[in-house]
Amino acid sequence: MTQPGTTASIRRALRREVPSTVGLLADEDDFTAMRRYDTFTFDDHTAYLHQVEGLLKSLATQGGHTTVALFDPEQYEQFCEDTGLDPDGPASRSRYTAELAATGALVPYTGQPMTTLVPTLIDTAVRHATWEYATTLLAARGDCAGCGQDIGREAFAHASRLLVRLLDAAGPGTHHLVCSVPADDEHLLAVLQATRDEQGPAHLDRDEAAEFATVLAVGIALDSPGGVVLRTTRPGARDRLHGWRLTGGNLHPLTEAEVFSAYCTDARTGEPVAPEPGVDHRAGFPLAPDDHDWPTHP
Repeated sequence: MTQPGTTASIRRALRREVPSTVGLLADEDDFTAMRRYDTFTFDDHTAYLHQVEGLLKSLATQGGHTTVALFDPEQYEQFCEDTGLDPDGPASRSRYTAELAATGALVPYTGQPMTTLVPTLIDTAVRHATWEYATTLLAARGDCAGCGQDIGREAFAHASRLLVRLLDAAGPGTHHLVCSVPADDEHLLAVLQATRDEQGPAHLDRDEAAEFATVLAVGIALDSPGGVVLRTTRPGARDRLHGWRLTGGNLHPLTEAEVFSAYCTDARTGEPVAPEPGVDHRAGFPLAPDDHDWPTHP
């Protein structure tokens, strides 16, 4: 015979093991777009964010794992069209959020304020979209007509080796890397943070490293004129800036003057920008030779 309170206790215990995902309209324009649905009852974005924060806090007190996904009205509308759902319904929004939990970019909720959560979520979503687009471009390259190898896979492997060689040559310190590659109608950008001690390999986030290598691989596979810049910070020392040009599938060091010009020129207007104090602009350093040279594919 089940004792009083046992069933409720078991259900509470099970509830703590069920993950929750909250779809968030982080942008006010996206919030406004959702107001065309009668069942979406919010009319003020600030009040909406406050209510979402209250929900997240409530879920956190229940002891379960909660993540936040970026809710995109355009993608939601397409999702409803593809699945035959009525977009003007809470159940449809819930189904879309469940889809995001399986395939989208998620940020774990750990009690951070909305002023931190929202920009983190947007940045994560942008990175995820960049990675998906870059992966699609690599897959579209197909096989090499001459050797039969998968060009995208080869390019990713080569980009990964270039990243390892770059971090090995960078030495100890905290390294902030940016890879920029033009591709079709988009300009792909990937950022990677790595820390290296006096001895041993660099410590980095594997997902960030994969995203960085994927964007670099697109430049290699498409033979795009991309580039990589590296900023190194060490305690008690001035920051160092280095740069490389991506040409022919490899990274070629920029001169000190080219690095200075890249950092001290406004990309939008072309006007000179005052150099940042406490920063040294240096030429890119050569990378160690690699036995696996990048071939030229037709």
